[in-house]
Amino acid sequence: MPTRKLIVQKYGGSSVADTGKIKKVASRIAKQKKRGYDVVVVVSALGGTTDNLIALAHKITDLPSEREMDMLMSTGEQISIALLAMALHNLGLEAISFTGAQVGIITDASYTKAKILDINSKRIESELKKGKIVIVAGFQGATISDDITTLGRGGSNLTAVALAKALKASICEMCTDVEGVYTADPRIVSKARKLSHISYEEMLELASAGVQVLQPRSIEVAKKFNVPIHIRSSFSEREGTIISKEVKAMEDIVVSGVAINRDEAKITICDVPDKPGIAARIFKKIAEANINIDMIIQNVSRTSYTDLSFTVMKRDLKKALKITAQVAKSVGAGNVECNDNIAKLSVVGIGMRSHSGIASRMFAALARNKINIEMISTSEIKISCVISKKSATKAVRAVHKEFKLSKAS
Repeated sequence: MPTRKLIVQKYGGSSVADTGKIKKVASRIAKQKKRGYDVVVVVSALGGTTDNLIALAHKITDLPSEREMDMLMSTGEQISIALLAMALHNLGLEAISFTGAQVGIITDASYTKAKILDINSKRIESELKKGKIVIVAGFQGATISDDITTLGRGGSNLTAVALAKALKASICEMCTDVEGVYTADPRIVSKARKLSHISYEEMLELASAGVQVLQPRSIEVAKKFNVPIHIRSSFSEREGTIISKEVKAMEDIVVSGVAINRDEAKITICDVPDKPGIAARIFKKIAEANINIDMIIQNVSRTSYTDLSFTVMKRDLKKALKITAQVAKSVGAGNVECNDNIAKLSVVGIGMRSHSGIASRMFAALARNKINIEMISTSEIKISCVISKKSATKAVRAVHKEFKLSKAS
């Protein structure tokens, strides 16, 4: 992808949590402008704003309209972009703020989880030619019918990557409250090591496994269009982690990181008739409700019935349970049970393609710590298992130690 001397920076909610931090972010942006870069900045809502807006909605109703939720949640970023533009003006710099709709971020109508269809970058280009710093509200866009949409949790990352691609930026910087990607959450594992480089594939697997540094969809777009990403701290000038294509040095590292996700829940449909097409009927209804399913396990049938378990994000649990109960009744299945006291533990690494025995070492480490495994799933470079939430911290530390991830290769 041809590049230009343009940088896209994204600042998360913790980086613009108050006016003091907004002023510091403005100073950081000013440095890039003085280095001769055109600068486009994507900003999230002030820290805690989105959660507060969601809480307000749920004080009105348990199941708010998804369209109206997008109308509500999109307001948070309008506050932060305007304040940041004012902070830059105060430094004597020309800056202008825009909502997602104003800069032509066109999405489908999947409210709360919209997908970007196109970006008309003409308005941004016009302002850049005038020498202005362009500030764009992250996390949002609009349909062709001008309905406001949001891109899902972490959607500001997706906004930044999509703009970097559309504008042919030299790099997309994700400025956040951590200094990069670590071998495990450093709040859990004190000896977790910061990675200087990681591949798109590994980062995508880690993000889908629960590492909340980047939204998985943003990594998919970066990988597809080869957009280089630099994850770094908003509060220091130190180098962070570069996410790029796979290189040979990465292949020599068997496991790159361990992730834990405490935000999933398990749903089990008991006594499902063991007939062709039943699973398809169940999961079709869930898919039509725009609910993503992660892991699935079906017990071996010893009668004409079986149990079927799957995991969903906790935020989708109420809706998923309602649909699952209806479908279970329609196919003649038994009770529907749920368990939200679970955690998903994952190990990820490009080197797993060419090294055997990773699963056995992982499971042995868990067994030594008397941690039971409820579900297992694998991909070419990831192994995940569902465990009890109370064992999550112990499990991460045990597996991190097993693969000696504190030591640089």
